[in-house]
Amino acid sequence: MQIFNAARFNATRFKTVAVLTAALSFTAPAVPAEASAAGSTAVNTFTYTVGGAAVKVPTGCFFTHIIKGSGKRIEYQNAGVDCGFVAALGPGFCNWRIDFTYVDTNNRTYKTSRGKTHPECKIDPMRNNSPQTLPRYGKSCTHLYVNGVRRSSQCHYIKK
Repeated sequence: MQIFNAARFNATRFKTVAVLTAALSFTAPAVPAEASAAGSTAVNTFTYTVGGAAVKVPTGCFFTHIIKGSGKRIEYQNAGVDCGFVAALGPGFCNWRIDFTYVDTNNRTYKTSRGKTHPECKIDPMRNNSPQTLPRYGKSCTHLYVNGVRRSSQCHYIKK
């Protein structure tokens, strides 16, 4: 009969992992650092007027912001609304636009990419922004406007 020695087993396993990690660090090719972030914010329920008719956006919509890149270089950036349940059955968002803003580490907005105002109603408004290299670190934010009123925002930090 063999007796299992947990302390000896864990020490052996630790040594094996350490050796494999060291070996991989010498054999793995160098890959440039890349960062990405995705986040969603719930869009609060609100009512607005379009052509004299009241439109209610119920609970169940989320404003999502995705950003990919490295350092101050943004390769891809997108923002849009996804709705589910009852919210997906409504008319959506009329007179909407999505803006991207860039804020420095002192919380000062230094650049805004204002989106086009879309007069049509969409349940899933979305906007891509152009690849770019930012002049400074800080954060990238996106804002959803409906009928000229900011209804939701989502931000990601861009740092070293």
